[in-house]
Amino acid sequence: MTREPPDQKRLKAQRRGALAEYRAAAALLLKGYRIVAFRYRTKLGEIDIIARKGDLVACVEVKARHSLDQSVFAVSNSAQQRIRAASDLWLSKQRDSAKLSIRYDIVSVTPWRWPVHLPDAF
Repeated sequence: MTREPPDQKRLKAQRRGALAEYRAAAALLLKGYRIVAFRYRTKLGEIDIIARKGDLVACVEVKARHSLDQSVFAVSNSAQQRIRAASDLWLSKQRDSAKLSIRYDIVSVTPWRWPVHLPDAF
């Protein structure tokens, strides 16, 4: 068995993650959400998808894993804090921020299955 160079492994993981994010976004669109930001990055952290449905803003962490449980447990406390910090920054830049409700969701993307949306996951 040949081993892949670290750079090639990282590239494969990034591609898998990007594909999972696109699948998650498609699932959210079909549920009536509008994608307002994709891979929103700040110095404080990153949010995979920011989706909106009316006055509700969902900050979505996408996890591509082999099972739903693995996806949920992959979102650590420190990751949750970084997502919250980034969402505070995003929210502060919105003109209608006073009327918005914010929620933190996870979308689990598993092989050969439709993405599972977990609203208010953390």
